[in-house]
Amino acid sequence: MQWAIAAIMRVNHVIYLFIAIVLALLAVVSFYDVALQFMDSLRSDVPMTDSILTVLHALLVTIIIIEILETVTAYFRTNRLQVRPILIAGLTAMVRKVLVYGLEPTDIVDVAGTVAVIAVLTLAVVLIGKEE
Repeated sequence: MQWAIAAIMRVNHVIYLFIAIVLALLAVVSFYDVALQFMDSLRSDVPMTDSILTVLHALLVTIIIIEILETVTAYFRTNRLQVRPILIAGLTAMVRKVLVYGLEPTDIVDVAGTVAVIAVLTLAVVLIGKEE
């Protein structure tokens, strides 16, 4: 029975290794996209606020990928999932959602839901930070 558990753990590690490699490649490509967006914002005739939001959006996507990668790599070190990087990735995704939708009129339920999720994720990150 022990050999079956060990085999499952090895398969689990191989899957996490594959995910870590894919996430690392995505992070590099995403950061390259941020650099391209930044360079494009310096020389384009698009209003500066739109350029900054585009760069910030690309940067937030990169941060989300890196936080998920941190979760996977922490699993290799501790053999358990870390909650804080997942919460930070979720919080970053919610901030990105606010930036994407901007200040355009949206359904009040969507706005309230987004604000509630941001509040809960922020509280969870703070509480987990105090435990460590």
